[in-house]
Amino acid sequence: MSLSISIQHRFEGFTLDTSFEAPAGVTALFGSSGSGKTTLVNAVAGLLRTDQARVQIGERVLCDSAKGLFLPPHKRRIGYVFQEGRLFPHLTVRHNLRYGRWFSGRRGDRTEEARVVDMLGIGDLLDRRPGALSGGEKQRVAIGRALLSQPLLLLMDEPLAALDEARKAEILPYLERLQDETDIPILYVSHSVAEVARLATTVVLLDKGKLLKTGPTAQVMSDPALAPAFGLREAGSVLAATVTAHHADGLTELMAAGGQVFLPRIGVAPGNTVRLRIHANDVMLSLDRPERISALNVLPCKVTAIRSGGGPGAMVQLKAGQDQILARITKRSATLLDLHPGSEVFAIVKSVSVAQADIGARDQSMAKSDTTT
Repeated sequence: MSLSISIQHRFEGFTLDTSFEAPAGVTALFGSSGSGKTTLVNAVAGLLRTDQARVQIGERVLCDSAKGLFLPPHKRRIGYVFQEGRLFPHLTVRHNLRYGRWFSGRRGDRTEEARVVDMLGIGDLLDRRPGALSGGEKQRVAIGRALLSQPLLLLMDEPLAALDEARKAEILPYLERLQDETDIPILYVSHSVAEVARLATTVVLLDKGKLLKTGPTAQVMSDPALAPAFGLREAGSVLAATVTAHHADGLTELMAAGGQVFLPRIGVAPGNTVRLRIHANDVMLSLDRPERISALNVLPCKVTAIRSGGGPGAMVQLKAGQDQILARITKRSATLLDLHPGSEVFAIVKSVSVAQADIGARDQSMAKSDTTT
């Protein structure tokens, strides 16, 4: 189901004023602290009654201030997952899960419960209480409870923010599986570029309460004008690639739109599609195809845009097949290479520069969205 959201609200010293539409899948709200992400999701949930608002999920309108319509939170059929699991400490995991179904007032069946338990990998936790769970386990249970409330929309407000890197790595595959195996739209708040790159179908970029940009993840993240919003050290691009083979020397071979890519072995079977996040800092450019170098990934590209800031750096947008790639180089290098839109170059990426955390399972909704832009 698609989302249509328009929220305007004035606080002392801050105004939230944003409107966007997003297709099915994971819509990531991204921006620095204070940009209005949590305020927006609270307004969508009905926890904040704003000056003006219109929220629609599919064909169902949750609020429309112009018509005097405002459904209270318990009638909106929204599942909300917070930074902490907020589980009932006196209940077992099993009964925490069933509370979500009971609260919705809708009858569920054990088949659906079993499916959610299997999808989130929490079958061996059912008889435990929250105090005996790790942070990642608590979040998986919280997600399961929200799903069993049979929501029309799932709100996730920085659900990994309270977890260490090991627990984040543990739960990310379950979030990827969640978007693959359910058709519930997800509004996902984050200030982590890595999470957005792995999970999001659509990115809504906020700054001081205003909408900077919205669109398919690969399109927004590869826009050189938006690189400062993601942080120059975190700026990069998102590519889709199909696993073609695993080699005996420990490398995985993939095929992206721009050509062949080699990475350290990843746990994805040949034939499946993954997302690759490539940092702009890890991309070198050459006018000629380099020879006798250690880097295995050399992609022919065409320069589509160059953006320079006040410092010594320049962000170069490249087109490799149907993919967009960002390279961060110095202004001096751009001048020496005489780069301009239309220049043909080769992008060079070391195989080991792509971290395992920057490789994620692709959802089909993103694939459809990317190919239409």
